[in-house]
Amino acid sequence: MVKQARAQITRDAIIAGAAVAFERFGYGMASIADISAAASVTKGALYFHFESKDEIAHAVILRQHEISFSAGAAILERGLPALETMLRLCASLAGQLISDPIVKAGIRLTTDVSNFERPVSDPYKDWLSTFEQLAVRAIEEGDVAPTIDPGMLAHFIIPAFTGVQLVSETLTDRDDLLQRVREMWIVLLPGIVPADRYADLKTLPSQILPG
Repeated sequence: MVKQARAQITRDAIIAGAAVAFERFGYGMASIADISAAASVTKGALYFHFESKDEIAHAVILRQHEISFSAGAAILERGLPALETMLRLCASLAGQLISDPIVKAGIRLTTDVSNFERPVSDPYKDWLSTFEQLAVRAIEEGDVAPTIDPGMLAHFIIPAFTGVQLVSETLTDRDDLLQRVREMWIVLLPGIVPADRYADLKTLPSQILPG
């Protein structure tokens, strides 16, 4: 048990160090030496746990997904209206992208898929499925117009969020990310909310993503 605990500590250290290296250099430029140095482990210890940089990157993405979905599950469990839940999920991930090194690295890696030996699509599929289900419920609750296709809405929101955070990272190192996500929803709501509900819902972005 002690050996297993130590092995898990080392593995966690490698993932945390890899997140730092990938966030700083990107997947293509980060080397095994960079990762082992950031993790404060030897290359031998690193290769004991992972066979390749590709495997380490996937472990970082998996850990990021676990962190983000754990926070998302807590929001879903609150039983809030579906439209509000979608905004809160975006706000939660935006906050993590500002403050959590593993989330920063994991999201960066999922946008750098061309360098991977294996495809990285599961995180996107999970978010798309979640938002499509929420869109269906939001239509049932009357907060999204019945003319909106739930799958189409999900396939718009997730790529839009991805683009917003990428541009925010490029221009301001994500200093303005919450503002830009708020603006994304301010622009989006008039196109998806029924006219008779818009007056009640138009302030949601400013309430959930203040500043």
